[in-house]
Amino acid sequence: MTTHKMPVWSPSELHHKLDEGERFAILDVRNRDEFDVWRIEGKRPIPTVNLPYFDLLELESEDEEIAAAVARAAPEQLKGKLPKSGTILAVCAEGNTSTHVAEGLRRLGFDAVNLEGGMAAWGDHYEMRVVEESPRLTILQISRPAKGCLSYMLAGGNEAMVVDAARHFDLYTRIAAERGWRIAHVLDTHLQADHISGGVALAKAAGVDYWLHPYDSIHPDDLLPATFAFRYLQGNMSFKLGEASVRTLHLPGHTLGMINLVADERHVLTGDTLFIHSIGRPDLGGHAETWAPLLYHSLQSLLRLPDGTVVLPAHFGHMQEADAQGCYRAALGALRRQHEGLRMLDRGVPAFVSYVLANLQPHPPSYDDIRRVNTGLMQVDEVKASELELGRNRCALAQHEEAQREAA
Repeated sequence: MTTHKMPVWSPSELHHKLDEGERFAILDVRNRDEFDVWRIEGKRPIPTVNLPYFDLLELESEDEEIAAAVARAAPEQLKGKLPKSGTILAVCAEGNTSTHVAEGLRRLGFDAVNLEGGMAAWGDHYEMRVVEESPRLTILQISRPAKGCLSYMLAGGNEAMVVDAARHFDLYTRIAAERGWRIAHVLDTHLQADHISGGVALAKAAGVDYWLHPYDSIHPDDLLPATFAFRYLQGNMSFKLGEASVRTLHLPGHTLGMINLVADERHVLTGDTLFIHSIGRPDLGGHAETWAPLLYHSLQSLLRLPDGTVVLPAHFGHMQEADAQGCYRAALGALRRQHEGLRMLDRGVPAFVSYVLANLQPHPPSYDDIRRVNTGLMQVDEVKASELELGRNRCALAQHEEAQREAA
């Protein structure tokens, strides 16, 4: 019987260790299909073993302690698969079964710990980084590390704008309250496909309008309009946040209604148009060949901004993309020189379209239903919402190294 408290890592502690590049190994006891969809990734490769819980567990009797059964079965089932030294992080869906696995490993002499709340808690964990903080303008980048999703709070004076809010919208109201801000504007840069937007719920809670481009208020498959009220977000609009200004650019390609935001002429929130290492995929609406030329011209428009403009995307692919401060950002001039997708613009529209079509990732089936939720055409509870959101975002065009990593 377990007589001591099982050591655990919280999602926040896990993120810190991943961010610092600490070395440890993972034993993930979820089913193989769950593991294949989504696993823990960090700045450096993490030795990971997937062994489903029921393959590891062989009870000799109904009365046998689970941890004891794990300790008995593990030497044979895991022979040579786990490092003999260093920490082993046990992972399951919700942090319950992995507790017994970690205890069994500790009885065998491993330095094993459990992931508190499992992958469900990891998937719902958020981190906040300050992009800019001055008397004129504050920009906060809020990341969801497990999914690679980024949202933003911009504030000038005591007025704040929330961009691409995640479904856990209380996070933004809490930050606003702590900083003495009034949420004045809530908007989505586009119709989200990889995660459920918290924009409508947040706007309602804050008592303000929700903004979305009208082209993105129609489900691209069902061709049905959104069921909620919203304000039309378009290009060439301007918002004021105290003394700071935010103007909009309509840059279709990833979606027809994609909006980018230029904040005080020094930062650009690029939504899913441009990422640090990739560009937005144009196929999620089912019109890759038609929308790819639109993306070409939108990227050309984006490159007309000054080289010093700081790009702030809506997603990241890997933690390595973060800078020394943990922010996912890059100067447009640096991307112009180094970015594969942007360099392809020099070859003209036909070559760019061919490049895009050759590097499309598989379309996650859940994305269709997520867009139904985000247009109000489908209602889901928290359990179904978590199920739909499982896995990292797949909103970017695949890169060669990404394809190699997935194949491995």
